[in-house]
Amino acid sequence: FINGIVDKRKCHVFKKKTFYSLLNTVIKPTLVSLISGLTNSEFSLNLLSEMGPWPHIEIMFTLVKVRNSSYIMRCLLCLPKQTDISAFKNLTSNLRKHTTTMRAKLSARSTNVSSSEGDGATLLKQATLDFSGQQQVTKAELNTLIARYVVENMLPLSTVESESFRAILAKIPIRGGGRGVAPCRNTFAKFIDSEYEKINIELKKSFEEIEYISTTADIWTAHNKIYMGVTAHWINPNNMEREKAALACRQFKGHHTHDAIAVELDNIHSTYGITHKITATVTDNGSNFVKAFKRYQPLEESDSEDDEDEVTFTDINDALHRCASHTLNLISCTDVDKWLLSKPATKAVYRSATAKCTALWNKTSRSTLATETVDELVSKKLLVPCTTRWNSFYDALARICEISKVDLNTISSKLGLTAITEREHQFLKEYCTVMKPLTVALDILQGEDNCFHGTLLPTMETLMLKTEAIKTRFADVLGNEEAILAAVTLPKFKLRWLRSQELKDKAKGSLLAETPPLQQKTRWQTILNLQHKNFNSLCGFSLIKKISLRYNAATPSSAPVERLFSLGKLVFSPRGTDCQTKDSKKLLLLRYNHWFSR
Repeated sequence: FINGIVDKRKCHVFKKKTFYSLLNTVIKPTLVSLISGLTNSEFSLNLLSEMGPWPHIEIMFTLVKVRNSSYIMRCLLCLPKQTDISAFKNLTSNLRKHTTTMRAKLSARSTNVSSSEGDGATLLKQATLDFSGQQQVTKAELNTLIARYVVENMLPLSTVESESFRAILAKIPIRGGGRGVAPCRNTFAKFIDSEYEKINIELKKSFEEIEYISTTADIWTAHNKIYMGVTAHWINPNNMEREKAALACRQFKGHHTHDAIAVELDNIHSTYGITHKITATVTDNGSNFVKAFKRYQPLEESDSEDDEDEVTFTDINDALHRCASHTLNLISCTDVDKWLLSKPATKAVYRSATAKCTALWNKTSRSTLATETVDELVSKKLLVPCTTRWNSFYDALARICEISKVDLNTISSKLGLTAITEREHQFLKEYCTVMKPLTVALDILQGEDNCFHGTLLPTMETLMLKTEAIKTRFADVLGNEEAILAAVTLPKFKLRWLRSQELKDKAKGSLLAETPPLQQKTRWQTILNLQHKNFNSLCGFSLIKKISLRYNAATPSSAPVERLFSLGKLVFSPRGTDCQTKDSKKLLLLRYNHWFSR
């Protein structure tokens, strides 16, 4: 009965004003008298606290205690400060005055709490944001941000002269007064030159502290010009993380013969002072690169003046690592293609299936109507193979295998092509199943951040269970001691990838040969007892760490320099024709090395 009377939301008998008048003048005083007369004062206070003397202001005040004819109320708006106000049992004037005072204080903090006597509703006003203290940039910081925008997006230097670009900068406040203004093109070019010099100086300082470095090199043709690209890769000895940098992407004039390549490559290495720190240079299988490493060697330092004009040519083939991704691509394309065409059982179906797929690719890549037809039926775009992109032929066939035979026949019928038969469709599925391990291995080996030279042999051992072509193409690598040491000193592999005891003993012998005799047994037990698979777990073992830093510095493939050329397409393009060759080279190296986003 008490709850039904006190809670205004449960009372529907009286009108609003009549009810509150009766509540404050008759019912509440009577109930308070009744409760105050109870022998258990703690019980009476708890009961009154639960129902509250004035429910319509309970969001702002809470009952603390009852004292004679007054209530002691605590203001919730003053928290964490405890402010108690005394109010007569039939008057709320003191509370109202305190609320008015608090409103003025709270308005400075953009919080205005208003109490309505009629319905007890609480109105909250949204805080006003103050932008008077917004962060401002200096002119030097603005120039750096402009350079980052141009470099990261591989834009031409003429971007700073764009009217729309300057309009955006004009909205940026500069510290000390004024608005942002873009530098002229010549000034911006000088700024890029200075930053390029800074990054070269920083790289040279970094290389002075590194003992083992590997490089990747390749030659690329674009817009009737030849470019040579070189990237450097090493392992940071402090945290055992892979690091990289682009060293050059310069125009290569003349014929790219083996002797010209050797001279140019040595010039690049000498510029950064890393000629005698190179553990390996990874290139593709081009004959000119292979011959350059077989016949050319830089001059050794000598104190004798009589030997200044002497040039020695020796076999340094050990410094050349052929790109594992290129070799795997040859297996997946050339070797597999030859094997399928050499077998009468597979020759006919292989030719007919690939011919129909080729016709489908040509049709959809040359006709917009054909592309729309495919999109309407399967909501997928057919992938077209590219001779210069690894795994592209497999990816294109895998996309066709994802489409049902009924949809393929419908597409072929609408495009006027010969439909793929059930036997051909099944052959394509089996082809993709067989080629899947090769494509996965290729994706692994062309990694950068977490891929080391020691990843090569464990991957090849797994693939040898799938195909015999690995033994032929990688014959020189499978028994290579450097590759074995690289794999054994990787904590995630150690000896797990070796299947026979003979191979394990050979790997053990190679590692023992790299350590001092008195510490051979101890160091061998160290590498075997490592529980963690993280590379940085070697930081506590200096000898094993040094061996791993040396042999794992190289990458298994030349994919990093290929990615450098992919960025080069953005700057050596018609939209960047206003850039001179030297400017393009600087933009490209700044972008690859993430100079402005560090």
